[in-house]
Amino acid sequence: MYPIARSLLFRLDPETTHGMALSALDALHKVGGIQRLYGEPVSDPIELMGLRFPNRVGLAAGLDKNADHLDALGELGFGFVEVGTVTPKAQPGNPKPRLFRLAGHEAIINRFGFNNKGLAHLVAQVKKRHYNGIVGINIGKNLTTSVEHALDDYLMCLDAVHGAADYIAVNISSPNTPGLRTLQFGEQLDALLGPIREKSRELNDQAGRNVPLLVKIAPDMSEEEVALVAGSIARNELDGVIATNTTVSRDAVQDDPQAQEAGGLSGKPVFDASNKVIRLLRSHLPKLPIIGVGGIDSGEAARAKIAAGADVVQLYSGLIYQGPGLVRQCVEALKQQG
Repeated sequence: MYPIARSLLFRLDPETTHGMALSALDALHKVGGIQRLYGEPVSDPIELMGLRFPNRVGLAAGLDKNADHLDALGELGFGFVEVGTVTPKAQPGNPKPRLFRLAGHEAIINRFGFNNKGLAHLVAQVKKRHYNGIVGINIGKNLTTSVEHALDDYLMCLDAVHGAADYIAVNISSPNTPGLRTLQFGEQLDALLGPIREKSRELNDQAGRNVPLLVKIAPDMSEEEVALVAGSIARNELDGVIATNTTVSRDAVQDDPQAQEAGGLSGKPVFDASNKVIRLLRSHLPKLPIIGVGGIDSGEAARAKIAAGADVVQLYSGLIYQGPGLVRQCVEALKQQG
């Protein structure tokens, strides 16, 4: 059924299709159609970061930037859903077109630029959810905020989302906000993560509960750079890491006519690069929880991500190409793997 729907949807502009698909999912959710089509969620619980995940397959940030579709997406069977990236102030993002399909490679290029409705809207949406899985909130900085003042935006976001989130992800790896990725390295990373960690502890104490703090990193790093990032994560005692975001590399898609579009590349071509970073992180941080994301398009690919060192996984582009049935396929594959 999904291949037919995809062939029709793929004739439309990608961003238009994105909105239509989410609206259709909401409509199905309201009439109870999602479970009739895709069945009851599969249970495969895991304890991680002090949280109980209903299963090991989640939705990556970026698909539901404003938490407007949280209940419908959750009903597809995800054990956790990450919403955002949210910034302190609402912003429109980059000019359109800003989303491109590289169908021959089962890949996507996006340069959205953290388009979102702002903190107040997202927090209100998350607080009224009925979805009972784990909800992560991915935070970032506004385009108009300089890199030198990025910390202010992250602290503002942290304070606002803490009461609504099950975990918080600090996004320093999107290629679509100028200068953002420079925060991943050396003293700049410590200067960012240190105060954020300190603030998160204060908020945890005030709330009487621990909200895990994670950082999301890029796949475009050398072994030495991964080691430096791992060192900063350890020094600042983060609760976990999300590996990885989209890539700026086009090596695997050179033959595609849209390969040179600016933005982050996701999907199948990122799979190996993501796994390499995960393996390196695991070698440096043997006990740190890792959320693995990048190029998962089958149950076998989900298993490979776990084998590389991830504890749980997230889907994004694979969902676009394979359809909602991919969620159950991955959950069942990981449950069988044990």
